[in-house]
Amino acid sequence: MGQKVLVALDQGTTSSRAVVFDLQGNMLATSAEEFPQIYPQPGWVEHDPNRILETQVRSLKRAVRFAGVGPEDIAAIGITNQRETTLLWERDTGRCVSNAIVWQCRRTAGLVDELVQQGMSDTIREKTGLIPDAYFSGTKLRWMLDATGLQKEAEAGKLCFGTIDSFLIWHMVSGHPHVTDATNAGRTMLFNIHTQDWDDELLKALNIPRACLPRVIDSCGLIGTLDPEILGAAVPVAAVLGDQHASLFGQTCFENGSVKNTYGTGCFMLMNTGNTPVKSRNGLLTTMAWRMNGQPSYALEGSVFMGGATMQWLRDEMKFVKHVSESEEIASSIPDTGGVYLVPAFTGLGAPWWDMYSRGTLVGMTRGTGRAQIVRAALEAIAYQTYDLLHAMVEDSGVRPSQMQVDGGASANGFLMQFEADIMGIPVVRPHVLETTAMGAALMAGLAVGVYADTSALKQLWKQDLVFEPRMSAEQREQLLHGWHRAVDRSRDWIEH
Repeated sequence: MGQKVLVALDQGTTSSRAVVFDLQGNMLATSAEEFPQIYPQPGWVEHDPNRILETQVRSLKRAVRFAGVGPEDIAAIGITNQRETTLLWERDTGRCVSNAIVWQCRRTAGLVDELVQQGMSDTIREKTGLIPDAYFSGTKLRWMLDATGLQKEAEAGKLCFGTIDSFLIWHMVSGHPHVTDATNAGRTMLFNIHTQDWDDELLKALNIPRACLPRVIDSCGLIGTLDPEILGAAVPVAAVLGDQHASLFGQTCFENGSVKNTYGTGCFMLMNTGNTPVKSRNGLLTTMAWRMNGQPSYALEGSVFMGGATMQWLRDEMKFVKHVSESEEIASSIPDTGGVYLVPAFTGLGAPWWDMYSRGTLVGMTRGTGRAQIVRAALEAIAYQTYDLLHAMVEDSGVRPSQMQVDGGASANGFLMQFEADIMGIPVVRPHVLETTAMGAALMAGLAVGVYADTSALKQLWKQDLVFEPRMSAEQREQLLHGWHRAVDRSRDWIEH
């Protein structure tokens, strides 16, 4: 083959990124551009769709230029994206009718309460694998239709609903295909993961017109070709999957019971459960891993809403650090937090608690508490929340993983990774390429166009960087976790409702 690279578009919560890989899985070039977060009211989060599209296109062009390749060298492009973030645009013009409502946004908590009061909890759980929450797209779309007064236009098929993947594909792929893949559809609270289709009962419960929904496709397969105006050639676009599913794939977690944790804006732990959807008894989600050749694979998932975003809060709002990378040295400068715990429930608590009404809490402070203790408590909070996810996952699956594979920005923080291994009691394994979300999308696209024969060929491309072995005593671990869970209890159900 003449082509020598694969490209991933990785559209995240705070930035749009493009990454160029060679066919051996080595990262050749990357380009990212941040865009503003919009907070119209407390607990509300929005994005400007135009900024998302502009930053993604610019990042793609720059990454290809930095890699020193032309469009003729690209075998395929894969797309991965922040999930649940909801957009609505005009089918004729592509113009969005409002800002995107971001996955972190809590404005639809009241709509979720109504669904619960209507007795829909078990139905939603059984059909979608999700727990009713404002996190997911369905209530965001309902709110958007109400706020814009465009219900009739949606029913007439004049509007397109989509998550970020659909929006990018519609605007960047020739012919404006209106599609989403099964992993993203599975995060809407409208998609039946067993029938692999939009569910009429759920659509009726939220009065969502089927006419505005995208067609659900496989994660792996040719979608179309990139609009030639972007790079000057019609490059195949051949994969699409949500960021956490792409990370699971990029970590080559193909076996049942294999686990990865991604440290991004939030933290997301997924365990591959193969072709069997495992029902959680401990507040986890049953979700798609990916869909290939029409065959669904499933995963258990736990979500921490505030991971890297907690460190951004320390930097931007509290001014405790100028750069997030400083947190490792600051945390390592003291032996412990002095009993201080930060529960970063700024947008509620995710799994296994699912408390939309909890709020951020800082407890255990004394007169001697200073910047270092709070910075360290913030990093430790990320690890504690991850422990809670793994504990629930082991309970649900009956499988205790021998290790946890990690990726994402904060996995570069040596203090956090060591504390993670200590509090988990299992080794934490960091790969050579931390951009495994992008790598997963690129490898999936390569698989779709025949660059790789099968997933076993991809196993050879994953390379280990460092292993963090646990070295904390069981007694100390239990003591710290006991304090953490007391702190979580203080943050629960804070907002009166």
